[in-house]
Amino acid sequence: MKGHSMKPGLRMVGVVAAAFAAGAALGPVVAPPIVSAVAQESNSRAETYRMLELFGDVFERVRAEYVEPVNDREVIEAAINGMLQGLDPHSSYMNTRSFRDMQVQTRGEFGGLGIEVSQEGGYVKVISPIDETPAAKAGVKPGDLITHLNGESVQGLSLQEAVEKMRGERGSRIQLTIRRPGAESPIEMSLTREVIRPQVARFRLEGNDVGYVRLSSFNEQTDAALRNAISTMRKQSGDKLKGIVLDLRNNPGGLLDQAVQVADDFLTQGEIVSTRARRTEDSQRWNAKAGDITGDLHVVVLVNGGSASASEIVAGALQDHRRAVVLGTKSFGKGSVQTVMPIPGNGAIRLTTARYYTPSGRSIQGLGITPDIEVLATREEGNAPLRDREADLRRALRNDNDTHEVPPLPPLNLPAGVKERVQRMPPEGAPSFDATKPETDFQLQQAIGFLRAWTAAEPQRRASR
Repeated sequence: MKGHSMKPGLRMVGVVAAAFAAGAALGPVVAPPIVSAVAQESNSRAETYRMLELFGDVFERVRAEYVEPVNDREVIEAAINGMLQGLDPHSSYMNTRSFRDMQVQTRGEFGGLGIEVSQEGGYVKVISPIDETPAAKAGVKPGDLITHLNGESVQGLSLQEAVEKMRGERGSRIQLTIRRPGAESPIEMSLTREVIRPQVARFRLEGNDVGYVRLSSFNEQTDAALRNAISTMRKQSGDKLKGIVLDLRNNPGGLLDQAVQVADDFLTQGEIVSTRARRTEDSQRWNAKAGDITGDLHVVVLVNGGSASASEIVAGALQDHRRAVVLGTKSFGKGSVQTVMPIPGNGAIRLTTARYYTPSGRSIQGLGITPDIEVLATREEGNAPLRDREADLRRALRNDNDTHEVPPLPPLNLPAGVKERVQRMPPEGAPSFDATKPETDFQLQQAIGFLRAWTAAEPQRRASR
């Protein structure tokens, strides 16, 4: 590494210097306005050249003067990661090992604890534990701050370094120290690492007339798993399903193409999502194809503050087209797209390259999806401060809805009295939530009751569908 570490940088500087010289040579032979533009560009390039020299100077000082010898590769990778993480909360550098782990994860199998995390104030912040993993079983909750790993503070670690420390061989143990909002003292948890093979789609019939599907993430298996779930439940019910509850609560997202396919499963036409990049020619749009895997059944989508990214794409598309009623609490609000760009021999960078927009043209960046019907999970949630969301993260991208006109959503047009039957919060004395007992899941029970009332009041789908 030592003999080659500076060559790529020098080549880049050489290009900058050559371009600067070319710009200066053009000066005497062009019209004055262009001279001004060239001068400004040349000054900018000269400043970039000086800053690259500054980086080289600091790098050499660190190599020569730091109290202990440093590894050149580690120092440069840390500098690259610092540059990317300084842009927004979701851009980062992945070394070769981290990139390989990410590829394994998107295929639906990876090692560790099963937690989707971000970083806040130097600590590791839990976005959501993944269903049926060591983290979920131990009681890790969205919003938890992991402050120590095996007694050592995570302060000073990059997010990737902290994640790597949480990974390890199956059967090995790790001690987490967690600071939880509302808890008076830190919480200590001892977890055993497992090979994480999350069941991305869990499903069951509720009373033989309502199909329930929970998607825990969006990886390469999600769309196929959803299709299998819907097909299986239709057969199990004898084609007597009245509706589908699609549960996206605490689903932290994943692959954009899977979000598009899942939304397309319920739509027969129209836009699903669009992205707008820095350059107009890089913007994209995805449209639905004919075919609805539910047979045009009523759909309720459950969301909460842990529903992020790909989950919000699906919920936003179905809400904008009035294909589903969104029920629950406001989602996380991550409306940006990250592109993974491999660097041959050196891992990859994850770079925010675009914002995404729902079919109506609204960005949910920092805002989230507001449910059509608000239903709280607990009575305490009504008085508690909102859990942190995208807008609370440092350097979060701004929302740009004010730069273009966003039309209001079409009305719900529900049968009279159906929406009013939904209760906003559990009654006094309601049992505490127990994941093994669906009857204690207040939001789910309200969604099921709403679907049945909706179907009873409107047994046939509108002909305009």
